Amino acid sequence: MFYPLKVVLMPVLLGYSLGLNDLTISAMELTVHVGDSALLGCVSQSTGEKHVTKVDWLFSSGEHVKDEYVLYYYSNISVPLGRFQNRVHLVGDILHHDGSLLLQNVEETDQGNFTCEIRFQMESLVFKKVIVLHVLPEEPKELMVHVGDSTQMGCVFHSTEEKHMSRVDWMFSSGEPAKEEIVLRYQPKLRAPQNWGRFLNRVNLVGDTSRNDGSMMLHGVKESDGGNYTCSIYLGNLTFRKTTVLQVILKESRTLVTPGALRPEILGGNQLVIIVGIVCATILLLPVLILIVKRAFGNKSSVTSTTLVKSLENTEKPRAEKHIYSSITTQEVNDEEESGGKSEATYMTMHPVWPSLRSAPTSPPDKRSTGGMAKTEQAF
Repeated sequence: MFYPLKVVLMPVLLGYSLGLNDLTISAMELTVHVGDSALLGCVSQSTGEKHVTKVDWLFSSGEHVKDEYVLYYYSNISVPLGRFQNRVHLVGDILHHDGSLLLQNVEETDQGNFTCEIRFQMESLVFKKVIVLHVLPEEPKELMVHVGDSTQMGCVFHSTEEKHMSRVDWMFSSGEPAKEEIVLRYQPKLRAPQNWGRFLNRVNLVGDTSRNDGSMMLHGVKESDGGNYTCSIYLGNLTFRKTTVLQVILKESRTLVTPGALRPEILGGNQLVIIVGIVCATILLLPVLILIVKRAFGNKSSVTSTTLVKSLENTEKPRAEKHIYSSITTQEVNDEEESGGKSEATYMTMHPVWPSLRSAPTSPPDKRSTGGMAKTEQAF
């Protein structure tokens, strides 16, 4: 019995002798969203009726950065300080060595290390606990839902301590000066959530209540469901509240739209890309199309002109052979006109020469017709 007792007491005596009077608990991590609330637990597990004399909460945003006071408790008075003045409350039971801190409306700059220090009366030992807080972007406070759809509304109380909720309430207000309606109520003792009125059989609890998650699902949204939904989570004497604004959108009627009725502003991104691609392809292929058309019309016109010329030649040749007329003046007639001083008119009649007669031998002129012509000329 002596040796185990010696082993237990030696580290304590050594700690006091070296001035190591701090008892630090390993750091815990907690992740929250901007605008949420978080319970930073700080409970000493020391036994006995020790009286807490002082509680300090400090914050550090990183290494080599001076700590800033968040809150201190002394002589039954808690005093928040600095930028945390209106956002922190000491909610732990000091008589039970509980110095837990409630941080509301978390900001992005709150990301860092929160250190709790609890000091006891007549003891130099200091209990320390470090909580690393991670802050995520704010979740949307407004939801937009179409009529007939379903939507989930989140409501989670973040805490490092295993504090179990005693009740969850969901209330609805249309925004007008009207009485609030109960949407849903859950109590662990009843085991099943209850809902009333027009929300009957349309809402159910989907969050893990063992993790202080009171999220709710609303089915078959109606136009009259638009308004404010407030969730309240009760953990003993501690209450966490969160409000979500629901906006209900009416579904548009499906009508036939003709291409002429389309406007540029309603064209989607894919349609615009397709139209631009068609225009570019048309511009690139336009010279090729023009060249093909020119060649096609050029060959056709050349063939047509050649055929027309040949047909004209074939038709003009026989006409020229059939209609040849000429006037002939012989040298003898000119000589007689010069010697006699009288001008006489000479008429000669030419008969058409047909192609079939060219090959035939010329027959001697008829004496009767020659004599007749001579007589006619003398008469003049």
